Amino acid sequence: MNRSVIELLQSHRSIRKFTDQPIEDSLLRQLIAVGQSAATSSNLQGVSVVRVRNPQTRTIMAELAGGQPYVASAAEFLVFCADLNRSAVCCEKEGKQLADGMTEHFMIATIDVALFAQNVVVAAESEGLGICYIGGIRNNPEKISELINLPDNVYPVFGLCLGYPDQDPELKPRLPVDMVLMEEEYQPVDEQLLAQYDEVMRDYYHQRTKGKLDRVWSQDMSALLGKESRPHMKAFLASKGFKLR
Repeated sequence: MNRSVIELLQSHRSIRKFTDQPIEDSLLRQLIAVGQSAATSSNLQGVSVVRVRNPQTRTIMAELAGGQPYVASAAEFLVFCADLNRSAVCCEKEGKQLADGMTEHFMIATIDVALFAQNVVVAAESEGLGICYIGGIRNNPEKISELINLPDNVYPVFGLCLGYPDQDPELKPRLPVDMVLMEEEYQPVDEQLLAQYDEVMRDYYHQRTKGKLDRVWSQDMSALLGKESRPHMKAFLASKGFKLR
């Protein structure tokens, strides 16, 4: 492909319908190697990726993720995990113990996962693949962990569907740069820009649904963050060794 990196990044869309074309093992391994080239705090490399190929397991995961069928139908489904288990083994090897439940350790491993995965995504899209992140695996992280046998000090952050696209969805508009880039210090929310963006999103939803959906971004955020979300996560993380102290 001859697109520039910037053009590639700005053309990202989530793909939820894939062809039956498989992904070559050599390409998948190359994508993971590209992920490994991402920045990592203190060379922690706190990421493990579980490739799930068993159809029965994929079907169960699709249901656990909230009934998302593309988890089962995509050419590949990967579970990206924040992994301090390797570090714990290193500590034992050197006659020490992993400091228990440190919030900073949790954060750097989780950030490592996000950076790693985004490298994989950009590389995949450069090769003509489509992707869809699946945060829904956190609906039941305990069961997901059981299905893929995750030990203590490892937790599933999100899943990723990979495959060749069988749809061409429109780009979803993002916030204006002026609402995100701030000079010298944090700035109050510009409500005029917010109102303008709400109307952009209203138009997007109208076009996407042929007028069936009348909704704006502020409503989306209110619905998402105006209620509790996955309150089980704190106890689950503690059970895996991430006690956040």
